[in-house]
Amino acid sequence: MRLKFLLRPGWIGLILLVVLFATLCFTLLAPWQFGRDEETQARNDAISRSLTAEPRPLTEVLPASARPDRATEWTKITATGSYLPEGETLAWLRSVQGEPAIEVLTPFRTTTGEVLLVDRGFVRPVGTDAPAYDPAPAGQVTITARIRMDERDTEHRPVFERQGHRWTYSVDSRVVGAGSGVPLRPGYFALVEGQPGVLGPLPLPQLSAGPYFSYALQWIAFGVMALAAIGYLVHAELSAPRTAENRKPRKLSVAEAVAEDERREREEAAARGE
Repeated sequence: MRLKFLLRPGWIGLILLVVLFATLCFTLLAPWQFGRDEETQARNDAISRSLTAEPRPLTEVLPASARPDRATEWTKITATGSYLPEGETLAWLRSVQGEPAIEVLTPFRTTTGEVLLVDRGFVRPVGTDAPAYDPAPAGQVTITARIRMDERDTEHRPVFERQGHRWTYSVDSRVVGAGSGVPLRPGYFALVEGQPGVLGPLPLPQLSAGPYFSYALQWIAFGVMALAAIGYLVHAELSAPRTAENRKPRKLSVAEAVAEDERREREEAAARGE
């Protein structure tokens, strides 16, 4: 049977490895990249809509205590209330437009009693310190902001005190609420330009599709190439000519080896003319 060579351990290991790699390409790696591409497209669509859509009251977009999700993120909302400067916290180690920045987070109590974490925008640090910046306005104001989902700090670092300010490593309403003692509703809200209390308004992310779709196609291509390669190796093995040179030499017996030595000696003697 010509396919018997496939039962050799080396071939079995190679085939299993190729099948595993191709399976990962088709069922895990490529779908993951397609998913990332869909998320990016959804985010781009949401940002594009927010550029032209009129802001809506917060209660119409997010019911009380509802957590922002990908369907509501970037939506512009309006809310009326007053800032709570005693809960103000600064976001540490940020970057805006490629340069170091500090984001100023100030709780905002609405007329409905909810407290929002409002990102008033950014200021540029002086070394590693916060510069002087305008305080949040006193009294009741109406603000327009974009809904944002809470960030996640994989190290779960708490709020800390430094140089007279409260600092956080992530813009996360739960972390800031725990550190400031001010209960906050989920998510945070980034002020748009021209709003009461805004500092340097945060720019929107660039609308880029990213490389995810091409990466997904590459993983599919890698899986196909791996299967094609193993098919080529099997075909090459089947097509190899079966000549005497390809066969493993037969081991001589002792008598045959002695006879072969004697034959060679006679031939050498004859060649010397003895």
